[in-house]
Amino acid sequence: MGLRMPSTGQQEVVLRSLILALICAVAFSTRLFSVLRYESIIHEFDPWFNFRATRVLVERGSYDFWNWFDGRSWYPLGRIVGGTVYPGIMYTAATMYHALHAFGFNVDIRDVCVLTAPFFSGLTALAAYALTQSVADTSAGLLAAVFISIVPGYISRSVAGSYDNEGVAITALLVTFWLFVRAVKTGSLLASLAATLSYLYMVAAWGGYIFIINLVPVYVLVMLAAGRYSRRLYIAYNTFYVLGTLLSMQIRFVGFNAVQSSEHLGAFGVFGLINLYAAVGWVQSFTSERVFRAVGRLLVVTALVIAGVAAFFGTVTGYIGPWTGRFYSLLDPTYASKNIPIIASVSEHQPTAWGSYFFDLHALTFLTPVGLYFCFRNPTDENLFIIVYGAFAIYFSGVMVRLMLVLAPVAAILSAIGVSATLSTYMRVLRAPPAEAVAAIASCAPTRAVAEEDVAGTESIVSSATSPSSGLRHRGGTQPSSSASVATASAGGRRSRPQASQARRRRVAEDSGSRSSSPPVPSLSSLPPIHRRDVAAIMVLGTLVLLILYVRHCVWVTSEAYSSPSVVLSARGRDGERVFFDDYREAYYWLRQNTPEDAKVMSWWDYGYQLSGMANRTTIVDNNTWNNSHIATVGRAMNAPEPQAYAIARKLDVDYVLVIFGGVVGYSSDDINKFLWMVRIPGSVDPSVHEKEYLSNQGSYVVDERAGKALKKSLLYKLCYYRFDEMSTVAGQPPGFDRVRNTVVGVKDIKLKYFEEAFTSENWIVRLYRVKKPDDLGWM
Repeated sequence: MGLRMPSTGQQEVVLRSLILALICAVAFSTRLFSVLRYESIIHEFDPWFNFRATRVLVERGSYDFWNWFDGRSWYPLGRIVGGTVYPGIMYTAATMYHALHAFGFNVDIRDVCVLTAPFFSGLTALAAYALTQSVADTSAGLLAAVFISIVPGYISRSVAGSYDNEGVAITALLVTFWLFVRAVKTGSLLASLAATLSYLYMVAAWGGYIFIINLVPVYVLVMLAAGRYSRRLYIAYNTFYVLGTLLSMQIRFVGFNAVQSSEHLGAFGVFGLINLYAAVGWVQSFTSERVFRAVGRLLVVTALVIAGVAAFFGTVTGYIGPWTGRFYSLLDPTYASKNIPIIASVSEHQPTAWGSYFFDLHALTFLTPVGLYFCFRNPTDENLFIIVYGAFAIYFSGVMVRLMLVLAPVAAILSAIGVSATLSTYMRVLRAPPAEAVAAIASCAPTRAVAEEDVAGTESIVSSATSPSSGLRHRGGTQPSSSASVATASAGGRRSRPQASQARRRRVAEDSGSRSSSPPVPSLSSLPPIHRRDVAAIMVLGTLVLLILYVRHCVWVTSEAYSSPSVVLSARGRDGERVFFDDYREAYYWLRQNTPEDAKVMSWWDYGYQLSGMANRTTIVDNNTWNNSHIATVGRAMNAPEPQAYAIARKLDVDYVLVIFGGVVGYSSDDINKFLWMVRIPGSVDPSVHEKEYLSNQGSYVVDERAGKALKKSLLYKLCYYRFDEMSTVAGQPPGFDRVRNTVVGVKDIKLKYFEEAFTSENWIVRLYRVKKPDDLGWM
């Protein structure tokens, strides 16, 4: 017997699976630049706490993890980790670690943490494929998987070593949306339950779950406003909200905030609204129109009164929590800078510059509107969800640069829809013989007369139909609530065409005659066949060139911009050679080897997690930023004169002070450039701190001889520029030339009385000072 050839469908499944496997491999491998170029190391700042917590979970177990009191942070307050952390990424890495060891792979937990985000990037590509396939088709799904696998906006949080919550949360975000859209599309209770479980993982992984619990209700509102209510929507949302809220409350960091915080009230309000909508439809199904109007009005008014009274008393009694500062910052980008400087001090909370869109999305910036156009052109339930998701993501990404991460997935999906539809249209023209090219274009873009006939037919069937899903009877009938009912309406319209076609043709002819004086709009179908094929070939070739440039840009950005760990800096020399600066690890290693285990180190909050994770020393503040007044105290110590700063350091029992200085090598992310935040944050709690005292007479922030008197006397200024006037940094410039500020330091021959230099790294990036202790008589 000969081998049976697989069918065309089976071949497509095999080919599709092979393509998806290659996409996952590309997504994983493109994120390994940092490991290949540097080493297997945790990046940035926040991931260091996640790594430290994961190590506690693996070594001590789950019970000790949930009851872990971290005495090495926020001294002397400490931190209860179990109630102040999203544990999703820790449990994910721990599960992978134990699974690998069970199969005989004795890997280190650090390597598992380093590769967690690249592994999940492949799963994110699969989730993007599934969601896009549900909305559009298979070809668009494959393009979406390709786009999201290499888009810089997502790679920035998922490179190897970026062990941050978003590395796994974006996967959960897309899986939740896919399953919810599937539930709305099919009315499956199982799909709704699966979406709820995915939402639970999202809640456990990242605080950005607030985006989901607010986007889904907005989508339901849009569906109700568009007259697309259905039992499928009712089942999907009610299951998702009720079970999702109950499950999210099991995360200790969330708890009762899921029903008490203002950020969750919108979902609860929509839950009540959709049930009120269904109740009104149920009453209407067995009452007369006169009784229904009275009873329906009574139901609506009663529900509104109850909701208003409950909201009023909940707010007055404090049961409903107020809106958070981060929420207000999303509505007003200037709110944080005016009221909460601790939020504004974070660079990723700043509004997004226009150049960031091109840098993080490249071609997707221009292709996203194309996808939106095709979604609006075919407004199905699934397309409406993508439209709502895209609109919200575009807005929030403009308010806060960090939320570019939320825009990247939907930009990939919309771009895939747009590219797939565009290529399908023009490839159909290229494949067809010249005589059939016009018919191919006409099949993609129906004429106005045909479109008017379809609309008229649809209106005729809609006017005589009643929605079987809602039970509501509107004036003139109920619009269909799903694509299936629209198809039925179109079929009915075709049956009613013979009776009204003659009059309709007369109306179309009259309209055409009235518009005959206007110049005709040129279209592809109006061109000669050979020109049509030329235009189609140009469009296809241009799209392919754009996609090639997109791939090239993504690889370059990944390699040069997003694969450098913050603890190891690099730059290009004049000869093109890459130069590495390992000052951070050098200083942390010195701290670990040359200071007592109970030594307390005071630094700005940016470096707290790294100090705890790499130096294993107690810190005063760190990146959790939960206590604004404690951070303000450290900031006051940095901006105060040396005697006052010494008093604060002694009060906090500080042994060492760490500052970051980039004036020697040109490292701009140093403490001198962050100094104004060390003034503004204390100024928000201490009225005696005034920013203008640290500025020059012209109101500018400078470090030369024009610098403000308060700045020259501040502790941070002295610690950064101590002995700097002895160093020549640039040929042809006098000693003490700051390469970041491009000026000569204003104060030279700085003397310290209460602090002494303990360690300065090779390139002067990290400087450590020991706090002098008085003797028994109180002398220094």
